[in-house]
Amino acid sequence: MHPVTAPSIEDGAVLVDGSGRISAVGPNSLVPTPRAARLMHFPDAELTPGLVNCHTHLELTHLGGGAKHEEPEFHRWIWHVRTLKDATSAAGFYEAALAGVRDCWARGVTCIAETGSTGAVMRALHDLGGRGIVYHETFGPDPAQCAASMEDLETAVLQLRRLATPQLIVGVSPHAPYSVSAPLYQATAAFARRERLPIAVHIAESPAETEFVRDGAGPFATLFGARSIPVEAQHCSPVAYLERLGVLGRGTLCIHCVQVSEADVELLRAAGAAVAHCPLSNAAHGHGRSPFGLFRMAGVPVGLGTDSVVSTGEVNLWAEANAAGLSGDGALSALTIEGARALGREMEIGSLEVGKAADLAVFPFAAFRRPSSPFAALTIVSGRIVHQISAT
Repeated sequence: MHPVTAPSIEDGAVLVDGSGRISAVGPNSLVPTPRAARLMHFPDAELTPGLVNCHTHLELTHLGGGAKHEEPEFHRWIWHVRTLKDATSAAGFYEAALAGVRDCWARGVTCIAETGSTGAVMRALHDLGGRGIVYHETFGPDPAQCAASMEDLETAVLQLRRLATPQLIVGVSPHAPYSVSAPLYQATAAFARRERLPIAVHIAESPAETEFVRDGAGPFATLFGARSIPVEAQHCSPVAYLERLGVLGRGTLCIHCVQVSEADVELLRAAGAAVAHCPLSNAAHGHGRSPFGLFRMAGVPVGLGTDSVVSTGEVNLWAEANAAGLSGDGALSALTIEGARALGREMEIGSLEVGKAADLAVFPFAAFRRPSSPFAALTIVSGRIVHQISAT
C-alpha cells in the first residue's frame, strides 16, 4: 500500500466508513474490521490513492487519434477538430463522455479536470457519480463578440451548476489567446471571481501562439485577417499577457505552458497559479518540452494531464509521467497528491489519510513501474466501486 504522504506499507489496509471517507490506514493487522464491513483482498497488487488527471477533453473521446495526423499544422488541426465537433450531436458528445469517464476509471483515475464546451462531461460525471472539475469553455476572438459570449457562458454555467455536487465542481475556461479577445478574458475572469468559479486556460502552448501574442503575426494572425478581426501585438509573452489582463490568480490552472521563460515561471508563482503538464500532447504536436523541473523548483503546483485522445490516442497517465521523466514513487506522487494540489483539492484527495475521501485504486503488482500496463483491477470513488476487474 502506498499512502503517498507516508511511507509505503508491505501488507497495508484501508477502512472506509459509510460516508465514503477513510477512517483508518495502516498495517492490515492493525486496521479494524467492523462486523458489517465488506472485506476485499488483493494479495498480489498495490493499493494507491486514485489518480488525478489534470487535463482532459473527454467529450472528444469518439474522435480517437485520427484527426491529429490529418492536419499536422497546429492551427489547421484546431479548426479541423472544430469541424468534427460541429458534426457531432448532443447525444454523440454524451456517449463519448460516458466512454471517456469509464476509460479513466479503468485506468485508476478518480478525479478528472475536464475542459469542454458541450457540458456533456458534467452530465456524464453527474449521472455516473464521478468526481471532477468541469471547466466550461468560452470562445470569441472578436471583441465585438464579448457580450454574446458572456451571455452564453453565464447561461451554461447556471445550467451546469444544477448538476454540481460536493465532488463535482463547475469552472470556466476562456480557451486560448487566439480564440478569446482581451475584453472576453477580462469579463470571464471578473465573472469567475464574482461567482467563485475556478479558471482553466490553454496558454503558452505553441510557437505560433507566442508569435501571435508577442508580434501580432503568424498563422493565427492570418486567420484573424481573413475574418477581419483586428490584431494587436502585445509585445510580451502569453503568460505575461494573461497576468496583464487579470486572468492569473490563485488556483488558475494554466494548461500546457510550454513556451515559457524564467520570468513567466515567476509570474505564475507570484500569482499562485498552477500548471497542467501534458507532455505527450506537447510532443505529438511538436510544441517542445515544458520546463517541468523549473516549475517544481519554483514551487508552482504541477499536475499531469492526458489532454485529448485526438492528440494522444489514449488517456494513459502513467505514460505521461514517464514522458515527464518520472517513474516509481515519483510518478505516483505526481499523479496523486501533486495533481490534487494543482487543482486545489489536496485536502480532499490525493493521498491515503484518515478523513480524506476514499478515492482508491488497486493496480497489479508494480504496475506503476510499467507505463505500458496502466489498467487498474479496482477503482473506488468516495467509497463506491466504479470499476472492477476481479476481487477475492
